[in-house]
Amino acid sequence: MISGARPRPPSGASGPTGLRRRSTRPQRKKTTTWWRSSKKKAKTGLTVNLFTTRRSRDVASETPLNGVDVVLADLDGVVYTGKNAIEFAVDALGRAVSEGTRVGYITNNASRTDEQVAEHLSSFGLRVAPHDVVTSPQAAVLLLVDLVEPASTILVVGGVGLTSEVEKAGFTVTRRAADQPAAVIQGFAPDVAWTDLAQASFALHTGIPWVATNTDWTIPVEGGIAPGNGTLVSAVHTAVGILPVVGGKPEKAIFEAAVKRFAAETPLFIGDRLDTDIVGANRAGMRSVHVLTGIDGAKQLIAADKDSRPTYILDDLRGLFEPYPETVFSKDGLSATVGSATVRLKGNEVEVAKAGDSAVNRLRAACALIWESGRPIYGLKVAPELYS
Repeated sequence: MISGARPRPPSGASGPTGLRRRSTRPQRKKTTTWWRSSKKKAKTGLTVNLFTTRRSRDVASETPLNGVDVVLADLDGVVYTGKNAIEFAVDALGRAVSEGTRVGYITNNASRTDEQVAEHLSSFGLRVAPHDVVTSPQAAVLLLVDLVEPASTILVVGGVGLTSEVEKAGFTVTRRAADQPAAVIQGFAPDVAWTDLAQASFALHTGIPWVATNTDWTIPVEGGIAPGNGTLVSAVHTAVGILPVVGGKPEKAIFEAAVKRFAAETPLFIGDRLDTDIVGANRAGMRSVHVLTGIDGAKQLIAADKDSRPTYILDDLRGLFEPYPETVFSKDGLSATVGSATVRLKGNEVEVAKAGDSAVNRLRAACALIWESGRPIYGLKVAPELYS
């Protein structure tokens, strides 16, 4: 069993504490995602599943960008960490634009405006306008307008990235429960204090709606990994006993806003977190890339549940332009080969049969084998070299 994999809320849970929230929304239609057992006919006449597995001659692999009209990229952990660009990310995204693919940016970070984010990205040499940035405050405000009357007073917990969007929508911002706000909207800012959370709690005890920009547990910053908005939302939840509706990832609102803004038909989402980025992309029916430059690494990928599994796993964004290797399963389904790396399942042990020349291919093979097996990760003993 892998130790240190991120704990997940119980099935059917919602919000940072894992408590259930009743929903009046209609059930989402089930969508077919890449790891399920749907099948398609290849031009060669072979029947292959959506793992793009094969057991015969080589065929040319496609890149992750094949057929994509819009790339939607997360920011923290994908493009930059703090003030610093992540190696190869800027060149790769710039190349995608130069080759005719639209690139938009989706961020759960509520502390900055779209103008500030665009300026930050432009400082790296990318050509980015504010309209190219979709923020969790924007998605949260879209939810808010359906919950309160126009021009209402809203209690805001958060910084300028959130207050600016609330004001753009015609609402009045307050920081005090005594002003009798119509709703509370909450997002991350580095200077959010206990007093802000207390005011939100006082207001929510009156029964008004509560909207959160996102519930990320952590946020990557220059100094390392810091507590995110989910920890602050959880603190308020503990005091009031209810959960907010959420605009940002992994909820669909922010993805739907991005698809509408960029008129995307075949988008590809790039993220570094399974519980927000990849879960959200899967809920929205998008193909996804998990890039190993941010929060979640090999250990979390191997242990990923069916809702958290990406379409592609990349070391860095240069892989967007490289042929993505196919996964080849043995006839008995007990081994998987990607490139020159082979991983096999022997009893309850997942071991490296052939190391090959690529750690990421070993990881891809291990993920494909474990995911396809349907066996729970806690019942398997995974070779440490696959995730350490």
